[in-house]
Amino acid sequence: MRGQEARDQAARKAVMATLAQASGDDIARLWNEAGLTSEAELLRGPETGLVTVRGRIGGGGAPFNVGEATVTRATVRLPTGQVGHSYMLGRDRKKAKLAAIADALWQDPAQRQSVETALVAPLRAAQAEASEKRHAETAATKVDFFTMVRGED
Repeated sequence: MRGQEARDQAARKAVMATLAQASGDDIARLWNEAGLTSEAELLRGPETGLVTVRGRIGGGGAPFNVGEATVTRATVRLPTGQVGHSYMLGRDRKKAKLAAIADALWQDPAQRQSVETALVAPLRAAQAEASEKRHAETAATKVDFFTMVRGED
């Protein structure tokens, strides 16, 4: 049972990462096309605030404050009892609310597949395509440096 919980937690984390990286307009468009329910009780938010961003030099140095980032969060409860949470960079309250509802729907075994198919899979595909395009554009500008040995030695 513990192994299944760990797999579910990792899958839920991946779903939320996909939603966090997507634009609010894309989530809303796919949501409307899929006809997913948006009926949920707001428990918190959506509300916007600041978080401190910390960094480390070289990944192992002493931590230091880089600055602050705007974050919007929401917590909802479905009529079936599932509670969903979301934290998103930026100020898009609608995106945070829809992501929290998607999290709650994903936790319901009866709804999980429809959320994965109608919402998460198209977002992942679009993100993978954008990543491949960015990688190809970067690779096109790659410069190989080499050193020529002169015959003086």
